[in-house]
Amino acid sequence: MVQEYQSPVRVYKYPFELIMEAYVRRFPKCPLIPVLVDCQVLSETHSEDGSVVVTERRCTIDIEIPRLLKRIAGLDYLYFIQKNTLNRRERTLDIRIHNETFSSRVLVREHCRYSVHPENENWTCYEQTASMDIKSFFGFESTAEKIVGKQYASNIKKGKEIIEYYLAEMEREGISFIPRWTPPLSSSSSSTAIPVSTPRDAALSGPSELAGSPDDKLDADYIRRYLGDLTPMQESCLIRLRQWLQDGHKGKIPKDQHVLRFLRARDFNLDKAREFLCQSLTWRKQHQVDFLLDTWQRPQTLHDYFTGAWHHHDKDGRPLYVLRLGQMDTKGLVRALGEEVLLKQVLSLNEEGLRRCEENTRVFGRPVSCWTCLVDLEGLNMRHLWRPGIKALLRIIEVVEANYPETLGRLLIVRAPRVFPVLWTLVSPLIDENTRKKFLVYAGNDYQGAGGLVDYINKEYIPDFLGGDSMCDIPEGGLVPKSLYRTAEELESEEYRLLTDSIYKSASIFKGAPYEMLIEISEASSVITWDFDVSKGDVLFHLYHSRRAPQPQKRDTLGAHGITSLGAVNAPLIDKSWVLGKDYSMVEKALVCREGESVQGSHITRWPGFYILQWRFHSSAACTASSLPRVDDVLASLQVSTHKCKIMYYTEVLASHDFRGSMTSLASSHSGFSQLSAMTTSSGQSNASSTCSSQSHASSNLSR
Repeated sequence: MVQEYQSPVRVYKYPFELIMEAYVRRFPKCPLIPVLVDCQVLSETHSEDGSVVVTERRCTIDIEIPRLLKRIAGLDYLYFIQKNTLNRRERTLDIRIHNETFSSRVLVREHCRYSVHPENENWTCYEQTASMDIKSFFGFESTAEKIVGKQYASNIKKGKEIIEYYLAEMEREGISFIPRWTPPLSSSSSSTAIPVSTPRDAALSGPSELAGSPDDKLDADYIRRYLGDLTPMQESCLIRLRQWLQDGHKGKIPKDQHVLRFLRARDFNLDKAREFLCQSLTWRKQHQVDFLLDTWQRPQTLHDYFTGAWHHHDKDGRPLYVLRLGQMDTKGLVRALGEEVLLKQVLSLNEEGLRRCEENTRVFGRPVSCWTCLVDLEGLNMRHLWRPGIKALLRIIEVVEANYPETLGRLLIVRAPRVFPVLWTLVSPLIDENTRKKFLVYAGNDYQGAGGLVDYINKEYIPDFLGGDSMCDIPEGGLVPKSLYRTAEELESEEYRLLTDSIYKSASIFKGAPYEMLIEISEASSVITWDFDVSKGDVLFHLYHSRRAPQPQKRDTLGAHGITSLGAVNAPLIDKSWVLGKDYSMVEKALVCREGESVQGSHITRWPGFYILQWRFHSSAACTASSLPRVDDVLASLQVSTHKCKIMYYTEVLASHDFRGSMTSLASSHSGFSQLSAMTTSSGQSNASSTCSSQSHASSNLSR
């Protein structure tokens, strides 16, 4: 198994040439790297004009490894080969390192790159990646992995210190400027040659795996300012998971703060965090959570009887939410509004909390990733233990735990009555252990003095009803009038409406029984758009065209665009007697869609007739290997031994003149949570707008 590491971009606010002078001073030995015994130059080559210099060194390392392992290996030092390619014209330095010792058992590769900052030519960027492939290591495979990981973290930390050390040394020597390289004067002209890269230069400089759009990368200053102090390994996990989302989700990127929460919730176990986050992204899209704050109108009953409100912040700058649960008529709210409305209320509070955390991060100039909740239980009694109310509470906790990890910084519970242990016994099993550690419970009036609320909330922000100085605008609550209660039939109808309110539909695909959808097109040059998520299994997506109507035609109109379905049972549309190329034709190339992927695409119809969207069960065993982690590998633990896949889809037909620049059909493209591009294809494309080529590409969500 190959273990990979990736550092963020680190920025030196010095010109490239000055950084290079500081860099070369570390050879052959550096006092800040005691494990570096020596560096011997093996070869050095120059391009004809002197712009590219390639230097190869053999470095002797006295690395910290167990003495027993040194005895088994029969050596005292490790040897690494370092190849540096300095391109003075392009102002880049590529450093490639691999181990010479144990190379048949463990292969360690490292790539570092210095380059000019894309927005300031007087600044220099530094990036570093590393990989380790352990084949066999005398039974010490786990030890070797820990040694390499420790060495990588040490290199990241030391690298910046070393450059700054030599920059300070140069400053003491009066060296503050080094001129840029210029081409040598031509013998036939006294003018300076035009600095154009030659093929020889390109061959010497070699490929650069670290190259890419600056907007796709995280720099160290941004992480420290907006995300907090992370260890090198934590930074590596964040960058790799973010890259995986870019590649595996076709440009749908959650905000970095959100990705980091899922990593923290799984102790930076990359595979577990990927699985966790992938499930949540599908849930968010299915329930249109990204639109909740902008679209949901709270019923008046919630305004009047839901006893909670946002109220300033705690001493750490976290948004503070105050909930007077003991004054709330939970039974009345469930009877009057239904479980789904209360769930939406809690989800909207979590979304508002995320937004307030971002605002406080800007206001206080430090990362604020979670909020504090202050719960007053005065008045809590057996009425709150009403069974349907507890059922609703347990479901809400389950949804929040699954989709908002590490968003609660602290939960302060005050004036807990004797009935509270009963309630806690019911709900605590559903709460994550890390979350339970954040609960502080105060019985009676013990919350007043030292060790109480004043340790976490400034006195001027403690609500007046808890002995503080701040007026807190929270509804008084009280009993919900029975005249507002809904009948069982009304509650059932409301819950059904809320559950089916999504524009997305769900479908199951079984092995040997594809799921098919019929779209009738009366006018050529119309545009069929689709947007679907694969929530379980791998599927094969096709788009077919036929001039005659498939049989049987049990049409159940879904909308005003001629889209039809075959009811609850999805009977096959393509008759077994039909011949491909004669009775019907394939108008889009087949696309393998992996579990967890989000696919958006379009097709401009060339002929009227009947178009069939088809999803087939696809065996993952038939998939070809990929250099990137596959979604089905990441979510293998979710697979069950059944030949069944699940998708969530939405499709629409647009007139050609309405399609250009318009993707209102793709609700996800307007998400404030994940920023998708506004358009997948243009109307000038035909078959080139296949699903594979029409994936939405991400715009960067970094607001630096």
